[in-house]
Amino acid sequence: MNRFFLLFFFQLLLAGIVVAQSAVDTTTISGNDSIRILDTVVQQDTLVITPAIDSFSVRPRTDSGWKVKPGTLYSSPGFSWQVMQHHPYFNFSSISRVLPHADLKKFVGKEWLFYLLVFLLLVFAILRSAFFKYFNDLFRLFFRTTLKQRQIREQLMQTPLPSLLLNGFFVISGGLYITFLLQHFKLDPVNNFWQLFLYCCFGLSAAYFVKFIGLKASGWLFNMSDAADSYIFIVFVINKMIGILILPFLVIIAFGVGNLYSVGLTLSWCLVLGLFLYRFILTYSVIRNQVKVNPFHFFLYLLAFEVAPLLLVYKGLLLFFGITA
Repeated sequence: MNRFFLLFFFQLLLAGIVVAQSAVDTTTISGNDSIRILDTVVQQDTLVITPAIDSFSVRPRTDSGWKVKPGTLYSSPGFSWQVMQHHPYFNFSSISRVLPHADLKKFVGKEWLFYLLVFLLLVFAILRSAFFKYFNDLFRLFFRTTLKQRQIREQLMQTPLPSLLLNGFFVISGGLYITFLLQHFKLDPVNNFWQLFLYCCFGLSAAYFVKFIGLKASGWLFNMSDAADSYIFIVFVINKMIGILILPFLVIIAFGVGNLYSVGLTLSWCLVLGLFLYRFILTYSVIRNQVKVNPFHFFLYLLAFEVAPLLLVYKGLLLFFGITA
């Protein structure tokens, strides 16, 4: 009986083991690890390898591998021309393009006026150097620094060549000054500077030539040759001084602008008017010593023979050129 129970127990135990081996395990653990953490940080290599580029130029190399021609020295012009022909930046080997011709623009300035003023200054310097004593006596007589004026006058009259040259110098400088005045007051009848300058020089020389002939004839007719000669001498001495002293103002008027031009023109008027007034005073003092003349009569003479001819010449020029004033 006991053996039976032991055998039965042993069979049940075997059956349980067999059933346990064939049964499906419902508590199977998933093969995926639930606590697995994915790495979201991807480390990338930040060192990028770039190709080496020439730091001196970003232009791609265009070297064609040319070689120097045989027999060409590195210091010869032929080698320099080969280098320029293969230059990567300048296209020396191509044919130059002919651009269309531009219109020629001409600039009309004051070049000839500058040369004329330089010529006047040069002529004055030559005369000053060649006739130094004459200039010294002329300035001494003009400023009355000596009492021997008669002797100085005789010395000046004995040298006709410098006197004639200075009279011509006065005609040129005075004609240029009158030309500037006519253009300033817009009284240019010919609308040409050089033509107007020639007219002014010719008119000035003609006026004083007629004056000289008239005074000589008047002195001979009225038997007052000494007084006429003294008057002529003073007139031409003052004219010589005007031609010399007006030179700086000619330069200022010719090239000055704005306030400088206005100041130079005004001072030149004061200079010329002052010299003419000084000439009238000297003339009256000299004539009074030789001829008994009343100041009123002398004033009438000035109006009749100094002012009236100038006004008549001015009016005649206006009528001749058709200008209404």
